[in-house]
Amino acid sequence: MHVVATAGHVDHGKSSLVSALTGMQPDRWEEERRRGLTIDLGFAWTTLAGGRTVAVVDVPGHERFVGNMLAGVGSVPAALVVVAADDGWSAQTAEHVAVLDALGVRDALLVVTKADLADPAPVLADVTARLAETSLGVVPGVAASARTGAGVPEVAAALEALLAGLPAPDVAAPVRLWVDRAFTIRGAGTVVTGTLAAGTVSAGDRLTLGGRDVVVRGLQSLGADVETARATARVALNLRGVAVEDLSRGDALLTPDAYRETAELDVTLVRPVDRLPAELVVHVGSATVAARVRPLDDATVRLRLTAPLALRVGDRLLLRDPGTRTVHGADVRDVDPPQLRRRGAARARAEALAAGGGAVADLTRRRVVLRSEFVAMGWPVPAEATAVGRWLLAPGLADELAARVPAVVTRYRQLRPLEPGPPTAVLRSALDLPDAELVAGLVRPPLVLREGRVVAADSGLPEQVQRAVDGVLARLALEPFAAPDTEALIAAGLGARELAAAVRDGQLVRVGEGVYLAPGVEDRARAALAGVAQPFTLSTARQAWGTSRRVAVPLAEWLDARGVTLQLGDRTRRLR
Repeated sequence: MHVVATAGHVDHGKSSLVSALTGMQPDRWEEERRRGLTIDLGFAWTTLAGGRTVAVVDVPGHERFVGNMLAGVGSVPAALVVVAADDGWSAQTAEHVAVLDALGVRDALLVVTKADLADPAPVLADVTARLAETSLGVVPGVAASARTGAGVPEVAAALEALLAGLPAPDVAAPVRLWVDRAFTIRGAGTVVTGTLAAGTVSAGDRLTLGGRDVVVRGLQSLGADVETARATARVALNLRGVAVEDLSRGDALLTPDAYRETAELDVTLVRPVDRLPAELVVHVGSATVAARVRPLDDATVRLRLTAPLALRVGDRLLLRDPGTRTVHGADVRDVDPPQLRRRGAARARAEALAAGGGAVADLTRRRVVLRSEFVAMGWPVPAEATAVGRWLLAPGLADELAARVPAVVTRYRQLRPLEPGPPTAVLRSALDLPDAELVAGLVRPPLVLREGRVVAADSGLPEQVQRAVDGVLARLALEPFAAPDTEALIAAGLGARELAAAVRDGQLVRVGEGVYLAPGVEDRARAALAGVAQPFTLSTARQAWGTSRRVAVPLAEWLDARGVTLQLGDRTRRLR
């Protein structure tokens, strides 16, 4: 399917032309038919002779309803510019064309209507020349009369040729469906409509809307139930999870986590201006939001929106001054801009944006950012970036930070010689990282990440402590379960800190308060118990191990906790 929108003055026959092309009446309200003008958006569709289906968004042409007009053209890739032969170019035509120009629309068809009332040739030539000075460029033009039907087949043929040249939409892109209507249907519930400009929607999809999760119960396109709709398409979605009272035109249905909602952003004007008013109205898709304006220079502006919008870098906005009815196109450059606190910061920010650099420059400024947030802003992941888990680091930053790690480790061990190295939380703080998860990507040999600490691969205990531990291990080699008591350990120079360091280093095993044995004690204890009758008492276990009750009690409980033994109801145990 292809979608186009009409543009033109209120009395130039847009709705009549759409009706002649499609056989459908696009005006939805009785008041519209009674007054003979389009007040709100109308929709009609048809299948052209070549087989292409086209949906037409018929927008109001009256100056009082320009906001509704903008809601109709915001998501549509091509326009049907309508000018009457008996009236020609008008102020409202100029305003609609200025909107198309500001939005950067490049594909259009000019139709000079009411060709039965006046010679269309002068108007055709005049309007073609005017359009050539806009983003539309040189557009094909056709004269027609909706009343007599003359020229309508030629309009259909020209429209089909226009559609054939449109770029293919990205059906794999995340969904952002700007809602232009919301209503309820008896037995179905909440329904919203909009133009699917990119992506794919299917029944059962989960989307977000205004921060809440919703489910697509079903969908229609051009009045027919479908399982899946692919861009570009006019769609109606039946939603579960939201009431119609909570919806309004301009809300956006989004692929979860694919867009960042922002109320502050930096934009670059398509055409620089000498001065902008302090407040403007921002239009994107079908949304309309007021904004305060802070010029950074004559081409770059910071906008503070009165309500957040789901925007991405590269989006085209339309900035409208309701007082003068002037419009300006603006491209989104940053949806999470830096604060401007110092003198000259605004000018420096404008210069940075003018210098460009795209995703690499933005990532360099941010240094470290969640990959999901960076992509949601609209940036591609630069090939030069370093990925660490969920995070992206600016080009070269990982090597710069990794070079600082050894000094942090050395300083930490100087202050705490009994610890093998700093915990990752210490490195996170020292390197000013947002998450300790990032430390894993900054550790280089001979340093390694071990049990949540950054240690040297060959690190060990201080020499004096190592000699004391070696003495304990020599005794345990002769009597594996004869754990030295606290007095003996202190006499050897092994206090609580030294023992904890030996346990962390894997040289001793703490089986209970004040009870330390050699590594491998679990296997030795199991082997000794395998030779006694099952189940066995604590006294039997103590005798099998050849140790005292001071060691046997905590050792038995330690083996229970590790699943080596199972304590039974009569206080006996057995090997699992």
